[in-house]
Amino acid sequence: MSPAIAAGDPAAGEIVFKKCATCHAVGEGAKTKVGPVLNGVFGRTAGTLEGYKYSKAMIDAGAGGLVWTPETVQHFLAKPRDFVKGTKMTFPGLPNPQDEENVIAYLLTFSPDFVPPPPPAQ
Repeated sequence: MSPAIAAGDPAAGEIVFKKCATCHAVGEGAKTKVGPVLNGVFGRTAGTLEGYKYSKAMIDAGAGGLVWTPETVQHFLAKPRDFVKGTKMTFPGLPNPQDEENVIAYLLTFSPDFVPPPPPAQ
């Protein structure tokens, strides 16, 4: 995990997540809304949460190897439609990198089994 992401503040992320909560849920008893539940999102292959109807673009992204890590989520949060062209997510993105880091820190609290992948070999 990058130092910037590690520095995210989960409490601040919970506040920023209110922008996401219209479509996404987290926590005990979370249910699918317009978007999928984000419990356990880190380490999940994109487009694979059972019971949610993803766009073809998101399914194809997962089939192409997209796995949600703090880094990939940060890129997605910045500009979702640029990161996964054809996603049905209409949210334009979070323009503030600190907000992205804070939301990631918050979402990590709902992915207790996530183990960051090892850094690429030199």
